[in-house]
Amino acid sequence: MFIILAILAFGIIIAIHELGHYLAAKAFNVKVKEFAIGMGPKLFRKQGKETLYTLRVLPFGGFCDMEGEHEEGEEPNPRSFLSQKRWRRVVILAAGSAANLILAFIIVLALTAGMNGFIGTTVTDMYDRFPDAGPPAIMNGDRIVELNGERLFYYDDFVLFMTLNEGRPVTLTIERDGELITHQRQPYMIDGEEQFRYLLPAQAFNFIENNVWETIRYSGYQMFSFIRMIRVSIAMMVSGTAGVGDMAGVVGIVDAMNTIGQSAPSFRAAIGSIAFFTAFIGVNLAIVNLLPIPAMDGGRILLLFITFVIEKVIRRRVDPKYEGYIHTGAMVLLVGLMIFLLVNDVIRLING
Repeated sequence: MFIILAILAFGIIIAIHELGHYLAAKAFNVKVKEFAIGMGPKLFRKQGKETLYTLRVLPFGGFCDMEGEHEEGEEPNPRSFLSQKRWRRVVILAAGSAANLILAFIIVLALTAGMNGFIGTTVTDMYDRFPDAGPPAIMNGDRIVELNGERLFYYDDFVLFMTLNEGRPVTLTIERDGELITHQRQPYMIDGEEQFRYLLPAQAFNFIENNVWETIRYSGYQMFSFIRMIRVSIAMMVSGTAGVGDMAGVVGIVDAMNTIGQSAPSFRAAIGSIAFFTAFIGVNLAIVNLLPIPAMDGGRILLLFITFVIEKVIRRRVDPKYEGYIHTGAMVLLVGLMIFLLVNDVIRLING
């Protein structure tokens, strides 16, 4: 059952992304030839006034085929994508990611509204055996604002960045009586074992009761946290801490959603967890798609600016076919990466 919900959730993410492109194109009177949900052979088709709406077999994709989007002629149709002013094309290209971000925020907002409250970062109860407790280091009432330079908003941030730190020394920035204090901590051995909790400064932090303002504030924080995790993940890949093999493709994402649903204590909790993970994946799709990589929307936006500069210098229009060559080559590489991730996901599933 959860695997079906996971597939539907992933399909919704893609459909919303393409819907963003579609609505923006329609707003600028760009002709959309086909709006498809899914990929592969058609299951259902309905011809609108000028747009063909299709539902396809594979729920892992979709597209919004605009008039002249890949046109190479010198005189494209006035209602084609290439005929639009650059700022309009930028809006259309960015609208897909914007739609994903809006959906993610709505999901998080709905889930957050049902919470009783949140745990903050102000220490309220120190561990009895916590080393260096007191004025030289950490005291009750201290608010911990940073860990290794990463801003902390809620207790969840401790769990995240302590886990990523893997027991290495951490530098904490503490706010006490309006003054910022920097304190470096080392992992401590308690009863012969390195205890994760003793790397944390306390066993209890302040509780923030939920209300309308806190719901909005926490939802905004979650969106920021999702985006920050993308930046952290990219940094880990660049540094070699993580590799391409650690990435997940469509199969891996759906499997993760299914696992989350199965491990939940109740069906209601499973729905909430899958919805939250759907928001996280939606934000990932939105941000990654805006990266300046050819074939991605961000890469296409970047090339719009590059061709604008080139045309100002050479004083003539750059043939769109050159941009098409770049995106086609990048798309081949992207498809190769997707196939690699698919195979990697399947191997992981087989190996458990």
